[in-house]
Amino acid sequence: MVKTVSILGLEGIPMVKAGDDLASLIISAAKENNVEIEDGDILVIAQKVVSKAENRLVQLDDVKPSEQANKIALKTGKNSKLVELVLRESKRFLKASRQIIVVKDLREIVNINAGIDKSNVKGKNRYALLPVNPDESARILRTRIKKLTAKDVGVIISDTYSRAFRRGQVNFAIGLAGITPFVDYRGTEDLFGYVIQVKLSAIVDELASCAELVMGQGKEAIPVVIIKGLNWIGFKENVSFKDLVISEKEDLFKNVW
Repeated sequence: MVKTVSILGLEGIPMVKAGDDLASLIISAAKENNVEIEDGDILVIAQKVVSKAENRLVQLDDVKPSEQANKIALKTGKNSKLVELVLRESKRFLKASRQIIVVKDLREIVNINAGIDKSNVKGKNRYALLPVNPDESARILRTRIKKLTAKDVGVIISDTYSRAFRRGQVNFAIGLAGITPFVDYRGTEDLFGYVIQVKLSAIVDELASCAELVMGQGKEAIPVVIIKGLNWIGFKENVSFKDLVISEKEDLFKNVW
C-alpha cells in the first residue's frame, strides 16, 4: 500500500479582524472547500491570522521610542519606533547590524525583529506582533474546534524564520496543541540492524514547512492548511513549542566566534 499524506489549503477564509472566532471561520471554510475535519487531522495555522484575531496589531505612529531604541536605530539605520517595538517584545538583544536585529523574544524564540512583521497587514505603518502565548492560542483553537465539530485534531501555529548557516526562510512551529513535537527513532533499528542513537525528528517543524507549500508567502490568502494521513503521529495533551528550543547550556556555538 502506498503511503500518502494530504496537504489541503483552505481557500475563502475572509480577512481576519480583532475578536473574530477564528475556529468558526476555519470550520466554515472547510465546509465550503468540501473538506471534512476528522479525528487525527493536523491544522497548521499561520501566525498572522492568529495575531489579527487576538488584536496583536500596532500602529507605528503611536509608538514613542526610548533612548535605547534611538541609539540602536542610529546604528542600524532602522526606524526608531520599530526598534522600540522590538525592544518591548524581547528578553535579550543578541545582534544588531545594518541588515538585521536578532533577539531572544518574550516567548524564548531567537528570531529577527522579535517576529514583528508588516506583510499582509493593511495600513502603511501597521505591524503585527506575535501572539503573547502561541501555545495557549493553539490550545484555545483546538478546544474550540473540538467543541464545534466533536473532532480531536492537532494544531500547529506557524511562522516564517531564517535558519542559521542556511539561506532562505522556511515555516517553523511556534505554537502547539495536541500533537507531540517529535518522532523519536532513538533505540530503534535501521535497515541493517544498526541501533539509531540520535535521530529525533522535529515533526511539527516539518509539518509547518510542508504546509507552506500550499500556504505560500505572498497574496495566496491560504492561512490554514489541514494535513491528513498522519495516523502514525503521536497525539499528546501537554505540549509546547519550547520543547524544541535548545537551552543556552546545549548551545554548541555560543561564544565560539
